[in-house]
Amino acid sequence: MSNWPLLSVLIWLPIIGGALILAIRDAQTARWASLGVAVLTFVASLSLLSGYNAGIDGLQFVETHAWIPAYKIGYNLGVDGIAVALILLTTLVSVLALIGAWSAIDKRVNQYVAAFLILEGVTVGIFSATDAMLFYVFFEAMLIPMFLIIGVWGGPRRIYAALKFFLYTFLGSVLMLVALIYLYMKGGSFQLADLYALPLSAKEQTWIFFAFLIAFAVKVPMFPVHTWLPDAHVEAPTAGSVILAAIALKIGGYGFLRFNLPIVPDASQEWAWLVIALSLIAVIYVGLVALVQDDMKKLIAYSSIAHMGFVTLGTFIALWLVREAGNADAARLGLQGAMVQMISHGFVSGAMFSSVGVLYDRMHSRRIADYGGVVNVMPWFATFAMLFFMANAGLPGTSGFVGEFMVILSAFQRNPWIALGAATTLIIGAAYTLWLYKRIFFGEVANSHVAELKDINGREWLVLGVFAIGVLALGIYPKPLTDLMEPSIAKLAMQIASSKLL
Repeated sequence: MSNWPLLSVLIWLPIIGGALILAIRDAQTARWASLGVAVLTFVASLSLLSGYNAGIDGLQFVETHAWIPAYKIGYNLGVDGIAVALILLTTLVSVLALIGAWSAIDKRVNQYVAAFLILEGVTVGIFSATDAMLFYVFFEAMLIPMFLIIGVWGGPRRIYAALKFFLYTFLGSVLMLVALIYLYMKGGSFQLADLYALPLSAKEQTWIFFAFLIAFAVKVPMFPVHTWLPDAHVEAPTAGSVILAAIALKIGGYGFLRFNLPIVPDASQEWAWLVIALSLIAVIYVGLVALVQDDMKKLIAYSSIAHMGFVTLGTFIALWLVREAGNADAARLGLQGAMVQMISHGFVSGAMFSSVGVLYDRMHSRRIADYGGVVNVMPWFATFAMLFFMANAGLPGTSGFVGEFMVILSAFQRNPWIALGAATTLIIGAAYTLWLYKRIFFGEVANSHVAELKDINGREWLVLGVFAIGVLALGIYPKPLTDLMEPSIAKLAMQIASSKLL
């Protein structure tokens, strides 16, 4: 298996498939062709899981090819347990997003599904790249299909939302490019392994840290550069929101693990308090903002920002623990919690936006006030939604609890007050989530439009059922996921603990 360019297949199969589907004019044929490519990509990605050996130190499925030799830029790919988990999430959610929004788009269908497949391919490229410039190319390339998905097939304010998304992300990526060029001029290489070993002064680390911080903070998104996300979610079509929440936001958290912590560990340690403070603001303040929303999608978007705050909180709490206290076990717990939270958020947020899509496809409204008593006419849908909403509130036994609990436990070993601030999400999250569920599903049937609703069909059963399996499996038995990532997490913790300031 190691001789087979599996990562290249996972990257280029959906990209080339999407390009070929542009020539298909019939909408239904384009849908089936895109689903076939997405399913084939997912099946191929399972070989990563079966062929990955967690007992081997270092990257696996490595591919090394010269790309731009004059600047030592290579087409270099490889994955560890962290990347394998995120790639599998990407390929699975891509299939579910295409099935869930099967008939939601009726114009330029071939271009729509092609954009999704290309987005899937470049996202896998981001998680696979071991050359920093190749990472940057994929990082930038994903802006184009997402910009088109929001700007062409979005809601009434789609152009505004698409431009805001593009400009925020592009500004951050330009700063990352400047930092990467500086690192190349310093060390003569774009290979991540070489950048990890590059000695940098305190001043150099600080500037590079903030360049990376802004680039990845926009992606997470962290407070205060989060304002593009609610607009993008509200205007994006359902499948666009699913991909954006379940996959695209994870690139920010992944970037912190791949760039900030190992390349500039001292600056990351010095400024960890800032990231932790911004993370707690996201958990508490943005959660309170979610309480006052009257649009389902906007409420869930703010909820995503709050829950992704646990990813950055766990990451930088772990850095503090391993660099200052020498507590490697607690540091690994924080990093594991951050990663489990990313995977869990992929399932929970994807499921919640899919649930909004089920209602929107029937009533073409996202206003909470237009609903009420849905459980009376859609009992099966209400059952699935209850599971997903409980997971979003952090109910034990669901995936939403595991990652957050691990981060809170790790934070408690550093500072009980930080842990207390993070734990408020269990109250605030339950407040806005249960209040949303109550207004949509409980009570008498609100109006004649709700009375005419039909329960979920077989296609929606499949999508919500797979999401439900993921939420419950990860909540009840997260060990396979943590075992997959543990060697990579332990290596990262050891790497940042042993690095020294020049």
